[in-house]
Amino acid sequence: MISGILLKGYSGFYYVYAEDRVWECSLRGRFRIRDQEFLPGDRVQILPGTGIKATIEKVEERQNSLVRPTIANVDQAFLVFACVSPQPDLNLLDRLLIQVTEVKIKPIIILNKMDQAEKPNIEDQDMFALSRLDFYQNLGYDLLKVSTRTGQGLDEVRKHLKNKITVLAGPSGVGKSSLLNALDPALELKTGEVSRKLKRGRHTTRHVELMVCGEGLLADTPGFSSLYLPKMNREELAVFFPEFADYEGGCRFTSCLHHKEPDCAIKTAVEAGHIERLRYEHYCLFLEEVIAAERRY
Repeated sequence: MISGILLKGYSGFYYVYAEDRVWECSLRGRFRIRDQEFLPGDRVQILPGTGIKATIEKVEERQNSLVRPTIANVDQAFLVFACVSPQPDLNLLDRLLIQVTEVKIKPIIILNKMDQAEKPNIEDQDMFALSRLDFYQNLGYDLLKVSTRTGQGLDEVRKHLKNKITVLAGPSGVGKSSLLNALDPALELKTGEVSRKLKRGRHTTRHVELMVCGEGLLADTPGFSSLYLPKMNREELAVFFPEFADYEGGCRFTSCLHHKEPDCAIKTAVEAGHIERLRYEHYCLFLEEVIAAERRY
């Protein structure tokens, strides 16, 4: 038997990447009887047959899995945003950072369309949004600036892909499919156009599957840009804001939620400019959502 990674399932067949080729696999009878669930990213053992035919003999234990999208054993997430057209939605970015961090997936922020940021007629508000994204590097997040038109930053993206299972996420219209095409032209993915009137893109990805890209596996993941927050207690939310850690223990109350309480070290740091105000505002919005969800549960 040989080890491989499931790329996708389709019409009762499963396509597994192993030993630098894609195998068309059927299931051993015991899997059909047990109604085993298979997800892209599952690590499997296959028994080769004739040509590219094989059977799946064993499924390894998963290190993680996502529900939306349905994919397993993800190492990292490329969170793709455009510096302009459309402007970065930092509320969505902060939500995505929480989503992937909560399941122990490493987030890597990719800022696309850098060639447009250098145009002389770029609007001041666009430059403001661009400068705001630089702040995430100070929080310890990887931030890669790329242009699929000029090739800027693509080599660095390829280095991050090597030997990893990566999911691609972000709002429509930021150039996710164009990024995949630039990383590996053989993929020849359909790309969407950004509506000039609405300044948002048309969805071009309909299902989840892993693709061989460079020296790794990558999935464009529809539905991953949803607005939900994972289930948690209100006290847990602050963990997802690493800039709060330096002020831990400085509040008057040990149970401080850093929202409406007096003598809060976090709020003092915000007023002093040591914590980004927009990030803190997002924290307060998310906290209200978490508390509302707690009451529903």
